[in-house]
Amino acid sequence: MDRILAIDGDVGLTELLTEYLGCEGFTLEAEHNGKRGIEKSVSGRYSLIILNIMLPNLSGFEVLRQIRRSSRVPVIMLAARDSITDRVLGLEIGADDYLPKPFEPIELLARLRAILRRILSTSAQGFLAVGPLTIDSGDHRVFQNEVRIDLTSSEFDLLYTLAASAGHVVSREGLFRKALGRNYTPFNRSVDNIIASLRKKLGTDPIGNSQIKTIHGVGYMYTQASNNLRTTP
Repeated sequence: MDRILAIDGDVGLTELLTEYLGCEGFTLEAEHNGKRGIEKSVSGRYSLIILNIMLPNLSGFEVLRQIRRSSRVPVIMLAARDSITDRVLGLEIGADDYLPKPFEPIELLARLRAILRRILSTSAQGFLAVGPLTIDSGDHRVFQNEVRIDLTSSEFDLLYTLAASAGHVVSREGLFRKALGRNYTPFNRSVDNIIASLRKKLGTDPIGNSQIKTIHGVGYMYTQASNNLRTTP
């Protein structure tokens, strides 16, 4: 049974989610204090974290920053519906997904399951080597020229999807479906924000070009040494 940690000052909401997710086969624990939430998040006991931006003693952004210093555990952030800036910032810091409040528990459940399915799927795919990258899907580790690059689970899944199709364009819709596990919506910028973060972490190729190329009006392509792609079980 997957264990979920909710870091949220709203006691009523966490009680509702504990009951609802419990009926769906998950064990949810609630923590209403940001500092204690950080300690629990990095313990390795949880499959996923639900984190509210608004916390009474420490902002959700700072909680996420501290979690990302030592853990790649998937994080779904809860953000105010009208706060696009907060949602974008959360993704840039390292959130895997966000959900605007108020929300229906069934939507949170769908996003939670999508993230866990992606992790299970990529974990079974073995190693992928293309250009300077070596991707270990079992441990969710990425190395570039033998130097490890720390990625969130969404960044990992999106990069794996692009690298597995190196030299070919993957549509924005395809990235939503294959890498993020949900349907594409025209005004959702999640993929674009994750791409921007990946570009910063990967850097440029030897002649200064981004390794992930934008194909305007279509999608994205991983460009490095597509003829050198190989996989191992």
